[in-house]
Amino acid sequence: MEGLFSLDVSIAMLIFVFALMLITGVLATKFSSRLGLPALVLFLVGGMLLNQIIFFEDVHLTQFIGIMALIIILFDGGTQTKWNNIKPIIGAAGTLATLGVLLTAGITGLAAMYIFNFTLLEGMLLGAIVGSTDAAAVFSVLGNKNFSRRLTSTLEAESGSNDPMAVFLTVALIEMIQIPDSSIWSAVGSFFLQMGLGLVLGLVLGKLTVMVINHIKLDTSSLYPILAVGAAIFTYAATDYLGGSGLLAVYLMAIVAGNSDLTYRFSILRFNEGFAWMMQIIMFTLLGLLVFPSQLPSIIWQGILLTLILMFIARPVAVFISMIFMKYNMKEKLFISWAGLKGAVPIVLATYPIVSEVENAGLIFNVVFFVVIISALVQGSTLSWLATKLGLTGEQEDTEPSIELINLGSTDHEIMRLTVSKSSPAVGSSLTDIELPEDTLIIGITRNKDLITPSGNTIIEDRDTLYVLSDKNSRSTAKDTLLGEAGKEHSKTIANSP
Repeated sequence: MEGLFSLDVSIAMLIFVFALMLITGVLATKFSSRLGLPALVLFLVGGMLLNQIIFFEDVHLTQFIGIMALIIILFDGGTQTKWNNIKPIIGAAGTLATLGVLLTAGITGLAAMYIFNFTLLEGMLLGAIVGSTDAAAVFSVLGNKNFSRRLTSTLEAESGSNDPMAVFLTVALIEMIQIPDSSIWSAVGSFFLQMGLGLVLGLVLGKLTVMVINHIKLDTSSLYPILAVGAAIFTYAATDYLGGSGLLAVYLMAIVAGNSDLTYRFSILRFNEGFAWMMQIIMFTLLGLLVFPSQLPSIIWQGILLTLILMFIARPVAVFISMIFMKYNMKEKLFISWAGLKGAVPIVLATYPIVSEVENAGLIFNVVFFVVIISALVQGSTLSWLATKLGLTGEQEDTEPSIELINLGSTDHEIMRLTVSKSSPAVGSSLTDIELPEDTLIIGITRNKDLITPSGNTIIEDRDTLYVLSDKNSRSTAKDTLLGEAGKEHSKTIANSP
């Protein structure tokens, strides 16, 4: 551990601090939801408190862990993104993720140049770093409110896809600062190359991942989630090595995998969700360790001014210009403007100038940290209130009951969640009349938010959700029997042995 910590602490002490960090992080999520704040605020504050005990200054290690965390977070978000929901708004989300980030970075960068007496490129670098939004921060404060599907899908798709633009701008501006003779046209060409490769490789590797997971036979089903995470990390590494946008590739690969007929889906999603939370806790705590509270008071007023410009001018202008031809009403645009919360990516990107030894890198990092904290505290605590005032919420939906999953060990059995429709051949039939494959059993049914214990006389009704225990090789036959061709799009494998 020498080189990472200035204090001579024992391994046992470090393990204790790590355990305390995870436990505190989990408990912090409970308090953050009650306070209406993104959990990242408490994680960062926890890191700042820990640096009073442990002196940590390894920026390279923090950047590495930060990038790994972003891969896991994007993979988790992408696998849970429904293509049918984002397909109608992909144009709006794509424009926000590119032109929106560019405009936000430009306006914020010009303001930073005058506020902090930066050069134009240094100001633009700061603007690029804070140009993207954070999906985890946005949805952690929305809770279970019933927003319109189009609005939530727009925010979800924008937040998941705007990180590559911010990364590109940050890296390009650092290069222009260090190499003044760099051509802006080469940067433009590099942008299209990175995005193009990220798009193609993300789709190709997503299809390949689904094919491998569905056809490979591992000794235990516990390995399938690890295989999926490994595929996500490989997607980033391979795309980045070839000169593409690794983050864009991971997000697209995850969308492809999440919207495919993926075996062991539930185990993969649950593992990813827990792993993503753990990586967020570790990442934000480490980032908090890099911040020294004594350095913040000297920039408090400038930081507040820049954040106000970002929240009330840069982000709204970028949103309204980007969506000028989109069919969104004024209230929706106002809400999207206010939902531009900052989170993981800006702070991770703020380590890039430090690693590259850019002048004023330390000041830029502290300003970015300040912007993220204020954005999370102010926008995060008022986002749900604003949505209610604008009439963009409905009644909170009751959570549909689910079946506690059983451990199937190393068998080839799994549990599928199938939602039947009027055209499904099973509708109107009793369970005894349905000829399912051998070793296939309907173990539970949810209907109108109620959980029904199935019996032989139970009649399948429209919109029932069936929990089907089946051998892996009988999945297709069971789906055909229960759903038919017209209902296959409603099916989703949700569970297997963990």
